[in-house]
Amino acid sequence: MATRHVSVMRDQALGYLNCQPGKCVVDCTVGGAGHAMAIVERILPDGLLIGIDQDAGAVDRAEQMLAPWSANVHLIHDNFVNLPHILFDLEIETVDAILVDLGLSFDQIEAPGRGFSFRRDEALDMRMNSQTGQSAAHMVNTLDAGELARIFKDLGEEKWAVRIARRIVESRKSRPVETTGQLAEIVRGAIPQKDAARRKIDPATKVFMALRIAVNRELEVLDTFLDRAVACLKPEGRICVIAFHSLEDRMVKQRFAKYSRGCTCPRDFPVCVCEEKPVLRVLTRKVGKPGETEIKENPMARSARLRAAEKLP
Repeated sequence: MATRHVSVMRDQALGYLNCQPGKCVVDCTVGGAGHAMAIVERILPDGLLIGIDQDAGAVDRAEQMLAPWSANVHLIHDNFVNLPHILFDLEIETVDAILVDLGLSFDQIEAPGRGFSFRRDEALDMRMNSQTGQSAAHMVNTLDAGELARIFKDLGEEKWAVRIARRIVESRKSRPVETTGQLAEIVRGAIPQKDAARRKIDPATKVFMALRIAVNRELEVLDTFLDRAVACLKPEGRICVIAFHSLEDRMVKQRFAKYSRGCTCPRDFPVCVCEEKPVLRVLTRKVGKPGETEIKENPMARSARLRAAEKLP
């Protein structure tokens, strides 16, 4: 159960979270516990870390990694969108800081049988929580070409989305698409060779990413979570979000801007009638990015984008 995942932008995230002794901090995607261990060390001796992950394997790994600090840690197997309910069950009203790392961990990519990677042929699953929801195989074998194309285009920004979707629908007429190898082969065959040759990444990458996002409803979850997370923060509490997809980062940016703006009245109104007040102060006027050294040591960090905000008194 040892982790091979390297936490992204750890020092930047902890700086924005302002972890201090005695504080209550939530790591919404505890994963390999890299961020979590660094947080615990800063909130000792009487602080509390609440670690959440919908991946049962990640919770097990975190439990082992955080065993020396078990008195200061609560680990929860759940989706972070349920944060208010989790805090209610723990009899905690609000917290000092919230961290969410939206990236897929190396442990999840490499875990056999999860279906996140096309580097080996296995069952096409992709569910973060293998106990709930429908698999990627169910999706590619039941959705029509238009729905598949929309997923590949909107969530994966795949240029050949329509062509790939049609090829999948045609292929599944002869046999279901049940493995990562099958899907990757179909995608590679649908993309013109000249275009595929120019890509710096495997031609199947964007489709696999789009399917994972769709299977786990990642954008819908994030949309709901951001509102709930702000409500769960104490005054002067901090929230930090690390995103790896442009749609996720845009959503975080816009939501932070909305909460920091306050008034929603049209600009031509002479006076404010909505009476909305600013709730957040954005700490990252420019989005945070990993440095060259971190990218060199951990290539998975290259697309990471960090945004942070503080709740106003």
